[in-house]
Amino acid sequence: MNIKFCNQCGHEVKYQVPEGDDKPRAICQSCYTIQYENPKIVNACIIEHQGKILLGKRTIEPRKGYWNVPAGFMENGESTRNGATREVKEELLADLKNITLFGVYNIIQRNQVHVYFRAELAHENYGPGAETSEVKLFAPEEIPWDQLAFPVGITALKRYIKEMQTGDFTIKEEDIIIDYEMLKQYNFNS
Repeated sequence: MNIKFCNQCGHEVKYQVPEGDDKPRAICQSCYTIQYENPKIVNACIIEHQGKILLGKRTIEPRKGYWNVPAGFMENGESTRNGATREVKEELLADLKNITLFGVYNIIQRNQVHVYFRAELAHENYGPGAETSEVKLFAPEEIPWDQLAFPVGITALKRYIKEMQTGDFTIKEEDIIIDYEMLKQYNFNS
């Protein structure tokens, strides 16, 4: 999506390469403020309880009706860990303990960076939040892989289950490559 107007003064912008830069940027034609376009950060958390994984069924697009690891865009004024914890509370009404970083997944085609944590349920109180119709604990062999919402969640969950079997969890950074057929399947329009 191209920026059309300055976020400082409201005047029209024009894409130009600023002096000392190597990329076209949206530059205000009145106040000359550069409008930088940066990736979005998505926070997520894989939650384990007694050998099972807690997932929620989405009530919103994209991928309404599909299961997902609780995740969402980071808000201003919060850390990645706080963002992941907030998303879990909003979507699954759950409280967490033993929260640790699990992985960072770059989705370059979507201009997104997904920061995944892993955690345990603090207690067995959970349920559907505002964006979730159903919440369920799945044993690894019961996870409905063909009904999961997003490729990044599938990638992270598969790695988590593999590492869960040994108890040797790592922190990994990885690029997720989404091809155009996958974009159509997941109803992404860019």
